[in-house]
Amino acid sequence: MVTAVTSGIQVSVEVTYQAEFSSPHQHHYVFTYKVTIENKSNHTVQLLRRRWEILDAAESKKIVEGDGVVGQQPILEPGESHSYVSGCNLKSGLGKMIGTYEMEKIFDGKHFDVAIPEFQLIANIFHN
Repeated sequence: MVTAVTSGIQVSVEVTYQAEFSSPHQHHYVFTYKVTIENKSNHTVQLLRRRWEILDAAESKKIVEGDGVVGQQPILEPGESHSYVSGCNLKSGLGKMIGTYEMEKIFDGKHFDVAIPEFQLIANIFHN
């Protein structure tokens, strides 16, 4: 698991290689990742947007942007957390992801970016 804290917002990511859904001989590798966002600040915040950079050893960098996470724009009171699971497909068994969330402080409407820590996508093809 990797973790980063920005402006009191902690983001932790845990990655799992999904061997049963992957086909290495067809250059198809599936990963899931669980993200936990914890509000350790004194302010209520809302996650508005996400921006991911996905690097695959077999391809050039991809940028994925959009509103919220898995169809949600969670509001987090101080001390609350939100977790979700998403996935990524690679053409190689080696890559990494890094990104940011655009957040808003509810009380004053100010927007700020929160770092999503870089994490590795490594297929464990020798033990499955």
